[in-house]
Amino acid sequence: MTAIPQLPQPTPPADDEIDLRQLAAALQRHWRLIAKVASGALALSTLYALLAPRVWQGEFQIVLAAPDTGGGRLAQLAAANPMLANLASMGGGGFKDSLETEVKVLESPSVLKPVFDFVRSSKQRAGQNVDRMRFSDWLKDNVEVKLEKGTSVLNISYTDTDKSLILPVIQRISRDYQDYSGRDRRRDIANAVAYLKQAIADLTPKAEASMQRAQAYALSNGLGLTDGMPAGGAGESSGSGSVGSSVEGSRQQAQAKVLLLQQQLVQARANGNRVLFQAPQLEANAELYKQYQATEARLSDLRSRLRDNDELVRNLQRQRLSLITTLNRQTIGLLQGELATAQAALQASSRPKEVVLKHRELVRQAIRDEKTLAELENQLQIAQLEQAKQTEPWELISTPTLLDAPVAPKKGRTMALGLLAGLVAGCGAALVVDRRSGRVFSQDELQQLLPGPLLAHLNAADATTLDGQLTLLARGPLAGSQRVGLIPVGLPSQGPQLQRLLSALRQRMPRTELHCDHDLVEAANCDHQLLITSLGAPTRSQLASLSQQLQLQGRPITGWLLLDDTGVA
Repeated sequence: MTAIPQLPQPTPPADDEIDLRQLAAALQRHWRLIAKVASGALALSTLYALLAPRVWQGEFQIVLAAPDTGGGRLAQLAAANPMLANLASMGGGGFKDSLETEVKVLESPSVLKPVFDFVRSSKQRAGQNVDRMRFSDWLKDNVEVKLEKGTSVLNISYTDTDKSLILPVIQRISRDYQDYSGRDRRRDIANAVAYLKQAIADLTPKAEASMQRAQAYALSNGLGLTDGMPAGGAGESSGSGSVGSSVEGSRQQAQAKVLLLQQQLVQARANGNRVLFQAPQLEANAELYKQYQATEARLSDLRSRLRDNDELVRNLQRQRLSLITTLNRQTIGLLQGELATAQAALQASSRPKEVVLKHRELVRQAIRDEKTLAELENQLQIAQLEQAKQTEPWELISTPTLLDAPVAPKKGRTMALGLLAGLVAGCGAALVVDRRSGRVFSQDELQQLLPGPLLAHLNAADATTLDGQLTLLARGPLAGSQRVGLIPVGLPSQGPQLQRLLSALRQRMPRTELHCDHDLVEAANCDHQLLITSLGAPTRSQLASLSQQLQLQGRPITGWLLLDDTGVA
């Protein structure tokens, strides 16, 4: 059994690679289709530009940021009362978090809904159907609110097909924006005033009652309003209904004096009879103290001139010790008398601990209520001053104006876009048509789909080159052949191109029988098989079918010839 030779399998073209030359060639082949689609799109865009309703536009500019007016007092008020914290950012006339946030608020229905209702009712009176008119669509299609980059200037524009509606709408928007600039400030300050008045009304009876309880308890226990309070609390409540001098203050002074006298007694006794105890009580023994000072001075003078064992020095030393003993004994006696007096005063000013603690709590509550009431009254005065102050609205830096010419449709731009869209659509349609035709226009793709090598690319326009190529073919691969089968691929076997090729080959191969037909059975009896095709002649399905038939035939292919596409139907 004879083995069937295996033909090389064609490699399918890579679909993910784009050859720009093939793309350009495909567009060139279908230029008439591209021209028709582009012309149609240009005509439609021109018709739209001529018949579409004119769109008119009005615009104005406004400055969002206003000068700071009273922001310092409002900030202090908000800091003093957390319930009024929203006042801290109102110094700029309602300018709150940021410019971007402010722009979003100005685009919200809370500001622009009245303008939308006016537009809707105006169009309804004009006979238009407004059932499907929505605020979000109207805001997106007709209103533009844009912040000037790097500034607080806001550009507002409004577009509509009704020219008579532009100015009234744009004026309403500017008026509403100016009203909004002070609306939040007025509302928040009014709420703050109402809150402070109610808080003062609620706290006044409570403060009076707590003060009366503290005073009554102080009177019944012989205490002052500052008794039992720390130094800071006593200072704050001075002059606030205290009963005479502070009993607690007297007790503290007496206690401090007792401690001081006790310490002085300890020190005086520790000095003994050798060292004089220096104390303010020495003023009561002024004469003895002067004698002591004179003796001390005389002794120092003698010691500088005499020895310590001299009789004069020794007599003065004995006199000095006698004076020290006398002075220290008398000073201790005076200290003991003062200590007894201070202890008696301390005992007279002492109160039970529970009485002092209760009195302290009542006084602290009364002082706290009184202080809170005073702070609320001060805050109310600040809020009322801010409420009375007139704030300037946002400044218009350009008045609402209607543009002289319509902003849409722009004829030149519309026509250019239409032409561009037509060209793109035409190119897409051309590529689709070219792809769906299934024909192969690429030499590289033919080399992938056809078995055997490309022997020659025959160009009938170049007679010299064509003659040389046929001569080389007859003397080369086809030399000595008895029969040669020429198999057209996508070309008619009786076409003028193939007939001219057969005539030229017969002249160079007179003894060779040339057979040109699509019949592969007849071609199988030939010595050589040549495939003949041209660009755009075969389809991919024809090439696939040919490959399968050659596989079944089992005969090798010598190669294939590529004719130029001149005259190919």
